[in-house]
Amino acid sequence: MQYKRIIPCLDVKCGQVVKGKSFRRLAYAGDALSLAKKYCEQGADELVFLDIAASAQGRSTYSRLTRKVAQEIFIPFTVGGGIRTLEDAAQILQNGADKISINTAAVENPLLIPQIAEKFGSQAVVVAIDAKRNAKGWSVFTYGGRKDTGIDAVKWAKKAASLGAGEILLTSMDQDGTNSGYDIALSSAVCAAANIPLIASGGAGSAKDICSVFKAGADAALLAGILHRNETTIPRLKKQVASAGIPMRT
Repeated sequence: MQYKRIIPCLDVKCGQVVKGKSFRRLAYAGDALSLAKKYCEQGADELVFLDIAASAQGRSTYSRLTRKVAQEIFIPFTVGGGIRTLEDAAQILQNGADKISINTAAVENPLLIPQIAEKFGSQAVVVAIDAKRNAKGWSVFTYGGRKDTGIDAVKWAKKAASLGAGEILLTSMDQDGTNSGYDIALSSAVCAAANIPLIASGGAGSAKDICSVFKAGADAALLAGILHRNETTIPRLKKQVASAGIPMRT
């Protein structure tokens, strides 16, 4: 049986966890190390740590904070932000991450995907896609949602999978921070195009939203605001999702 996953996300800026809406109006949401420990203890299946300003600021991800988090948790740990080269990826993995997430660098240099996959295995490569609706579908944005590349998000997901990505982390910029549910059409389209696991992100407000995106084909649901604000807990969500007949590790 393949279990679905609940994955808290820590968006980090200036060393602190932040949360906004549609990648804007960011507000302090907590201490990264404390939240990482809390979610691990609650039964999170994995943890994602994204340095959301690294690419825009042209710097690498916080190595020291990555090491501290890795030392405190015992679940798979993905780190992204500012990873531009094979050497950057190697450093993040050496600092304790189990997987690396690449977004801007993968779009600008797609060959980085097979380079990392060949060195560390596809299971260590998560290609993050920040997507926003347009007249024709969804466009890929880079640099923390600042640059519209004009690239079709569904086609890019399919290409990333063909290049060796092990997972897609798909964020709907339109739904991000709304608590009104995931973009089901976007998730469904990417699931149909890319034959690798999908982590859906952007819009989670309830267990019902999580069930909907799982039924649309997602393998994992990324959560942030509803957990940071203590509106619910991971055990509660898992119990609610499992009661809908979806296999969960509870």
